[in-house]
Amino acid sequence: MTRKTRTDAEHNRRRIITAARAAFADTGLDVPMREIARRVGLGIATVHRHFPTRADLITAALTEHVAACRADMRTALDEPDAWRAFSGTVRRFAEHRLQDRGLNETLFGSHPAAAAFASDRREQAQALHQLVDRARAAGVVRPDIRMDDVRVCLAAIASFRPTHPATGLHRLVDLLLTSLTPDGHPLPATARTPQPAPPATSPAATPSGTEPLPTH
Repeated sequence: MTRKTRTDAEHNRRRIITAARAAFADTGLDVPMREIARRVGLGIATVHRHFPTRADLITAALTEHVAACRADMRTALDEPDAWRAFSGTVRRFAEHRLQDRGLNETLFGSHPAAAAFASDRREQAQALHQLVDRARAAGVVRPDIRMDDVRVCLAAIASFRPTHPATGLHRLVDLLLTSLTPDGHPLPATARTPQPAPPATSPAATPSGTEPLPTH
């Protein structure tokens, strides 16, 4: 193999990985290999020559992203504020739902092609369990909240259809987190997802005898 051939092969490999990352983020880990080949402008045989199986491609495409998630979880575990650590992790999960569906399937799902990340899934689950225990011990979530309850919340977030506006998902996360707090108390202002300011309304636009709805 000549140097030019090796360079071309490495260039194609990087292009395939880039296309796969985008495809997995858009539609999840079940995107057909032919679709990835189409996106990158190569034949399916070339894709399979570099990555014989879907699992090989998933591993190559998501290894760096999974490593970044491990670092994020370590940061959460080191966060002294139990609520910030827990709620921040839930919010990051939601952001991945919007931006990278494949990454959530890799770390929180059970897709067989993501078997290379099985240990990462276990570590993420154990770390989240610690965050839930800490939040409960600190009294920032209800005393009856268990890991299964948090899984229900994550499932609700994961089922959110990305065709909806992002603000809808942020609102869902706010409602879910509020439901976990003691007595359903509203989240502290600093913990809420910032919402766009409502348009200015003149007094005449408010129906007579009706108080304006609160905006916070």
